[in-house]
Amino acid sequence: MSTSLSTRPAGSNAAETGSRRGKRHYGTHIFLAVMAVIWLIPLLWTLFTALRPKADTDKYGYFSLQGSFSFDNFVQAWNQGGFSKYFWNSVLITVPSVILTLFLASLMAFAVSRFSWRFNVTLLIMFTAGNLLPPQVLAAPLFEMFKHIQLPYAFSDSGNLLNTYVSVIAVDTAFQIGFCTFVLSNYMKALSPDLTEAALVDGAGVWTQYWSIILPLCRPALAAMATLEVIFIYNDFFWPLLFIQSGDRLPLTTAINNLQGNFLSNYNLIAAGAMITAIPALLIYVALQRHFVAGLTLGSSKG
Repeated sequence: MSTSLSTRPAGSNAAETGSRRGKRHYGTHIFLAVMAVIWLIPLLWTLFTALRPKADTDKYGYFSLQGSFSFDNFVQAWNQGGFSKYFWNSVLITVPSVILTLFLASLMAFAVSRFSWRFNVTLLIMFTAGNLLPPQVLAAPLFEMFKHIQLPYAFSDSGNLLNTYVSVIAVDTAFQIGFCTFVLSNYMKALSPDLTEAALVDGAGVWTQYWSIILPLCRPALAAMATLEVIFIYNDFFWPLLFIQSGDRLPLTTAINNLQGNFLSNYNLIAAGAMITAIPALLIYVALQRHFVAGLTLGSSKG
Protein backbone atom coordinates (compact mmCIF):
# COMPACT_ATOMS: atom_id res chain seq x y z
CA MET A 1 0.00 0.00 0.00
CA SER A 2 1.63 3.21 -1.12
CA THR A 3 1.20 6.61 0.44
CA SER A 4 1.81 9.88 -1.35
CA LEU A 5 3.84 12.46 0.51
CA SER A 6 3.34 16.13 -0.25
CA THR A 7 6.47 17.90 -1.34
CA ARG A 8 4.97 21.40 -0.83
CA PRO A 9 6.85 23.38 1.85
CA ALA A 10 5.01 23.97 5.08
CA GLY A 11 5.04 27.72 4.71
CA SER A 12 3.87 27.82 1.10
CA ASN A 13 0.20 28.37 2.00
CA ALA A 14 1.09 31.32 4.17
CA ALA A 15 3.30 32.73 1.43
CA GLU A 16 0.54 32.43 -1.17
CA THR A 17 -1.95 34.04 1.20
CA GLY A 18 0.45 36.90 1.85
CA SER A 19 1.06 37.28 -1.89
CA ARG A 20 -2.69 37.52 -2.58
CA ARG A 21 -3.09 40.08 0.20
CA GLY A 22 -0.18 42.04 -1.22
CA LYS A 23 -1.80 42.08 -4.65
CA ARG A 24 -5.07 43.30 -3.14
CA HIS A 25 -3.26 46.08 -1.28
CA TYR A 26 -1.39 46.94 -4.47
CA GLY A 27 -4.67 47.35 -6.31
CA THR A 28 -6.08 49.44 -3.46
CA HIS A 29 -3.08 51.76 -3.59
CA ILE A 30 -3.48 52.20 -7.35
CA PHE A 31 -7.17 52.99 -6.92
CA LEU A 32 -6.50 55.53 -4.16
CA ALA A 33 -3.72 57.16 -6.19
CA VAL A 34 -6.00 57.50 -9.23
CA MET A 35 -8.81 58.97 -7.10
CA ALA A 36 -6.37 61.42 -5.49
CA VAL A 37 -5.22 62.59 -8.91
CA ILE A 38 -8.83 63.01 -10.07
CA TRP A 39 -9.64 65.10 -7.00
CA LEU A 40 -6.50 67.23 -7.41
CA ILE A 41 -6.95 67.99 -11.11
CA PRO A 42 -9.50 70.84 -10.60
CA LEU A 43 -7.36 72.43 -7.87
CA LEU A 44 -4.15 72.21 -9.90
CA TRP A 45 -5.90 73.47 -13.03
CA THR A 46 -7.31 76.45 -11.14
CA LEU A 47 -3.84 77.24 -9.77
CA PHE A 48 -2.35 76.91 -13.27
CA THR A 49 -4.94 79.32 -14.69
CA ALA A 50 -4.49 81.77 -11.83
CA LEU A 51 -0.74 82.02 -12.40
CA ARG A 52 -1.07 82.91 -16.11
CA PRO A 53 -1.78 86.43 -17.41
CA LYS A 54 -4.96 86.81 -19.39
CA ALA A 55 -3.00 87.98 -22.43
CA ASP A 56 -1.07 84.69 -22.56
CA THR A 57 -4.26 82.68 -22.15
CA ASP A 58 -5.92 84.56 -24.99
CA LYS A 59 -2.85 84.11 -27.17
CA TYR A 60 -1.90 80.49 -26.46
CA GLY A 61 -5.13 79.04 -25.05
CA TYR A 62 -5.96 77.42 -21.75
CA PHE A 63 -4.22 74.12 -22.53
CA SER A 64 -0.81 75.50 -23.44
CA LEU A 65 2.26 75.75 -21.21
CA GLN A 66 3.63 78.67 -23.23
CA GLY A 67 3.75 82.11 -21.73
CA SER A 68 4.81 83.55 -18.40
CA PHE A 69 3.69 82.78 -14.85
CA SER A 70 3.37 85.25 -11.97
CA PHE A 71 1.32 86.15 -8.90
CA ASP A 72 -0.04 89.36 -10.43
CA ASN A 73 -3.56 87.92 -10.65
CA PHE A 74 -3.53 87.16 -6.92
CA VAL A 75 -2.50 90.70 -6.04
CA GLN A 76 -5.08 92.22 -8.37
CA ALA A 77 -7.84 89.90 -7.12
CA TRP A 78 -7.01 90.69 -3.48
CA ASN A 79 -7.19 94.45 -4.08
CA GLN A 80 -10.12 94.49 -6.50
CA GLY A 81 -12.22 91.97 -4.60
CA GLY A 82 -11.64 93.48 -1.15
CA PHE A 83 -10.77 90.09 0.31
CA SER A 84 -9.29 91.51 3.52
CA LYS A 85 -12.66 92.99 4.54
CA TYR A 86 -14.69 89.95 3.48
CA PHE A 87 -12.35 87.60 5.30
CA TRP A 88 -13.23 89.10 8.69
CA ASN A 89 -16.90 88.85 7.80
CA SER A 90 -16.40 85.12 7.27
CA VAL A 91 -14.67 84.88 10.64
CA LEU A 92 -17.57 86.65 12.37
CA ILE A 93 -19.97 84.13 10.85
CA THR A 94 -17.93 80.92 11.02
CA VAL A 95 -16.48 81.02 14.54
CA PRO A 96 -19.77 81.61 16.46
CA SER A 97 -21.60 79.12 14.23
CA VAL A 98 -19.06 76.35 14.86
CA ILE A 99 -18.93 76.99 18.63
CA LEU A 100 -22.74 77.03 18.96
CA THR A 101 -23.13 73.96 16.76
CA LEU A 102 -20.64 71.85 18.71
CA PHE A 103 -21.92 73.01 22.10
CA LEU A 104 -25.60 72.36 21.37
CA ALA A 105 -24.88 69.12 19.50
CA SER A 106 -22.74 67.78 22.34
CA LEU A 107 -25.51 68.56 24.84
CA MET A 108 -28.07 66.72 22.73
CA ALA A 109 -25.71 63.82 22.07
CA PHE A 110 -25.02 63.50 25.80
CA ALA A 111 -28.75 63.37 26.55
CA VAL A 112 -29.61 60.70 23.96
CA SER A 113 -26.53 58.53 24.51
CA ARG A 114 -25.98 58.49 28.27
CA PHE A 115 -29.60 58.41 29.46
CA SER A 116 -32.42 55.98 28.68
CA TRP A 117 -35.76 57.71 28.36
CA ARG A 118 -38.79 57.46 26.12
CA PHE A 119 -38.01 60.01 23.41
CA ASN A 120 -34.23 59.82 23.07
CA VAL A 121 -34.28 57.74 19.87
CA THR A 122 -37.17 59.82 18.48
CA LEU A 123 -35.30 63.07 19.05
CA LEU A 124 -32.14 61.67 17.50
CA ILE A 125 -34.10 60.63 14.40
CA MET A 126 -35.70 64.08 14.19
CA PHE A 127 -32.33 65.83 14.44
CA THR A 128 -30.85 63.56 11.78
CA ALA A 129 -33.89 63.84 9.49
CA GLY A 130 -33.52 67.61 9.48
CA ASN A 131 -30.43 67.23 7.30
CA LEU A 132 -32.53 65.60 4.58
CA LEU A 133 -34.35 68.86 3.82
CA PRO A 134 -32.74 70.85 0.99
CA PRO A 135 -31.96 74.44 1.95
CA GLN A 136 -33.89 75.82 -1.02
CA VAL A 137 -37.16 74.46 0.40
CA LEU A 138 -36.83 76.56 3.55
CA ALA A 139 -35.37 79.66 1.92
CA ALA A 140 -38.66 81.56 1.46
CA PRO A 141 -40.17 80.71 4.90
CA LEU A 142 -36.95 81.63 6.71
CA PHE A 143 -36.64 84.87 4.77
CA GLU A 144 -40.20 85.88 5.70
CA MET A 145 -39.70 84.85 9.33
CA PHE A 146 -36.53 86.91 9.72
CA LYS A 147 -38.21 89.79 7.90
CA HIS A 148 -41.01 89.96 10.49
CA ILE A 149 -38.84 89.56 13.60
CA GLN A 150 -38.50 93.12 14.83
CA LEU A 151 -35.26 94.39 16.37
CA PRO A 152 -34.21 97.82 17.60
CA TYR A 153 -32.48 99.86 14.92
CA ALA A 154 -29.44 99.99 17.17
CA PHE A 155 -28.90 96.27 16.42
CA SER A 156 -30.15 96.18 12.82
CA ASP A 157 -30.21 98.73 10.00
CA SER A 158 -33.44 97.27 8.65
CA GLY A 159 -35.20 96.82 11.98
CA ASN A 160 -35.35 93.02 11.61
CA LEU A 161 -33.03 90.03 11.42
CA LEU A 162 -32.29 90.50 7.73
CA ASN A 163 -28.91 91.95 6.84
CA THR A 164 -27.42 90.75 10.16
CA TYR A 165 -24.86 88.10 11.03
CA VAL A 166 -27.32 86.63 13.55
CA SER A 167 -29.61 85.31 10.82
CA VAL A 168 -26.80 83.48 9.02
CA ILE A 169 -25.34 82.12 12.27
CA ALA A 170 -28.75 80.85 13.41
CA VAL A 171 -29.47 79.04 10.13
CA ASP A 172 -25.97 77.57 9.82
CA THR A 173 -26.20 76.27 13.38
CA ALA A 174 -29.65 74.80 12.84
CA PHE A 175 -28.66 72.98 9.66
CA GLN A 176 -25.37 71.57 11.01
CA ILE A 177 -26.47 70.55 14.49
CA GLY A 178 -28.22 67.37 13.30
CA PHE A 179 -25.14 65.89 11.65
CA CYS A 180 -22.93 66.71 14.64
CA THR A 181 -25.48 65.26 17.08
CA PHE A 182 -25.56 61.99 15.15
CA VAL A 183 -21.76 61.64 15.07
CA LEU A 184 -21.15 62.72 18.67
CA SER A 185 -23.93 60.50 20.05
CA ASN A 186 -22.40 57.44 18.38
CA TYR A 187 -19.02 58.38 19.81
CA MET A 188 -20.41 58.89 23.32
CA LYS A 189 -22.21 55.54 23.19
CA ALA A 190 -18.83 53.86 22.72
CA LEU A 191 -17.59 55.28 26.05
CA SER A 192 -17.94 53.00 29.05
CA PRO A 193 -21.09 53.66 31.14
CA ASP A 194 -19.03 52.98 34.26
CA LEU A 195 -17.56 56.47 33.95
CA THR A 196 -20.81 58.30 34.59
CA GLU A 197 -22.07 55.68 37.03
CA ALA A 198 -18.98 56.12 39.20
CA ALA A 199 -19.36 59.89 39.02
CA LEU A 200 -23.03 59.58 39.99
CA VAL A 201 -22.09 57.50 43.04
CA ASP A 202 -19.60 60.19 44.04
CA GLY A 203 -22.39 62.77 43.91
CA ALA A 204 -21.62 64.39 40.55
CA GLY A 205 -24.57 66.06 38.89
CA VAL A 206 -25.59 65.85 35.23
CA TRP A 207 -23.66 68.98 34.27
CA THR A 208 -20.51 67.73 35.99
CA GLN A 209 -20.79 64.40 34.19
CA TYR A 210 -21.13 66.17 30.87
CA TRP A 211 -18.56 68.95 31.29
CA SER A 212 -15.86 67.27 33.39
CA ILE A 213 -16.03 63.61 32.32
CA ILE A 214 -17.64 62.99 28.93
CA LEU A 215 -16.69 66.18 27.06
CA PRO A 216 -12.90 65.89 27.68
CA LEU A 217 -13.01 62.31 26.36
CA CYS A 218 -14.72 63.57 23.19
CA ARG A 219 -11.95 65.97 22.22
CA PRO A 220 -10.82 63.91 19.18
CA ALA A 221 -14.41 63.72 17.89
CA LEU A 222 -14.97 67.41 18.61
CA ALA A 223 -11.76 68.29 16.74
CA ALA A 224 -12.91 66.23 13.76
CA MET A 225 -16.33 67.86 13.80
CA ALA A 226 -14.80 71.32 14.20
CA THR A 227 -12.65 70.75 11.12
CA LEU A 228 -15.63 69.67 9.03
CA GLU A 229 -17.93 72.40 10.32
CA VAL A 230 -15.41 75.18 9.70
CA ILE A 231 -15.07 74.01 6.10
CA PHE A 232 -18.83 73.56 5.63
CA ILE A 233 -19.85 76.92 7.10
CA TYR A 234 -16.92 78.86 5.65
CA ASN A 235 -17.73 77.60 2.15
CA ASP A 236 -21.44 78.31 2.51
CA PHE A 237 -22.59 80.69 -0.21
CA PHE A 238 -26.37 80.33 -0.24
CA TRP A 239 -27.48 81.61 3.19
CA PRO A 240 -25.27 84.74 3.38
CA LEU A 241 -26.29 85.77 -0.12
CA LEU A 242 -29.96 85.31 0.82
CA PHE A 243 -30.09 87.07 4.20
CA ILE A 244 -27.42 89.78 3.85
CA GLN A 245 -28.15 92.58 1.40
CA SER A 246 -25.34 94.91 2.44
CA GLY A 247 -22.20 94.30 0.42
CA ASP A 248 -19.82 95.25 3.23
CA ARG A 249 -21.15 92.39 5.43
CA LEU A 250 -20.94 89.54 2.94
CA PRO A 251 -18.47 86.68 3.61
CA LEU A 252 -15.37 85.85 1.64
CA THR A 253 -17.06 83.32 -0.67
CA THR A 254 -19.15 86.10 -2.19
CA ALA A 255 -16.17 88.36 -2.91
CA ILE A 256 -15.58 86.59 -6.21
CA ASN A 257 -18.65 88.42 -7.54
CA ASN A 258 -16.60 91.63 -7.40
CA LEU A 259 -14.23 90.15 -9.97
CA GLN A 260 -16.96 89.73 -12.58
CA GLY A 261 -16.92 92.24 -15.41
CA ASN A 262 -20.00 93.86 -16.87
CA PHE A 263 -19.26 92.77 -20.44
CA LEU A 264 -16.16 90.55 -20.18
CA SER A 265 -14.92 88.23 -17.43
CA ASN A 266 -11.24 87.68 -16.69
CA TYR A 267 -11.27 83.99 -15.81
CA ASN A 268 -7.61 84.06 -14.80
CA LEU A 269 -8.48 86.71 -12.23
CA ILE A 270 -11.52 84.73 -11.06
CA ALA A 271 -9.34 81.62 -10.70
CA ALA A 272 -6.93 83.60 -8.52
CA GLY A 273 -9.85 84.79 -6.38
CA ALA A 274 -11.10 81.22 -6.04
CA MET A 275 -7.67 80.08 -4.89
CA ILE A 276 -7.52 82.89 -2.31
CA THR A 277 -10.93 81.82 -1.06
CA ALA A 278 -9.83 78.18 -0.76
CA ILE A 279 -6.55 78.87 1.06
CA PRO A 280 -8.04 79.40 4.59
CA ALA A 281 -10.03 76.14 4.38
CA LEU A 282 -6.94 74.26 3.18
CA LEU A 283 -4.81 75.69 5.98
CA ILE A 284 -7.40 74.74 8.60
CA TYR A 285 -7.61 71.20 7.29
CA VAL A 286 -3.82 70.78 7.18
CA ALA A 287 -3.43 72.20 10.71
CA LEU A 288 -6.14 69.94 12.18
CA GLN A 289 -5.56 66.91 9.96
CA ARG A 290 -4.07 64.81 12.77
CA HIS A 291 -7.02 65.52 15.07
CA PHE A 292 -9.45 64.96 12.21
CA VAL A 293 -8.10 61.48 11.41
CA ALA A 294 -7.87 60.57 15.11
CA GLY A 295 -11.48 61.60 15.69
CA LEU A 296 -12.72 59.45 12.82
CA THR A 297 -10.73 56.31 13.74
CA LEU A 298 -10.48 56.35 17.54
CA GLY A 299 -14.02 55.20 18.15
CA SER A 300 -13.75 52.27 15.72
CA SER A 301 -11.86 50.08 18.23
CA LYS A 302 -14.21 50.70 21.13
CA GLY A 303 -16.89 48.13 21.84
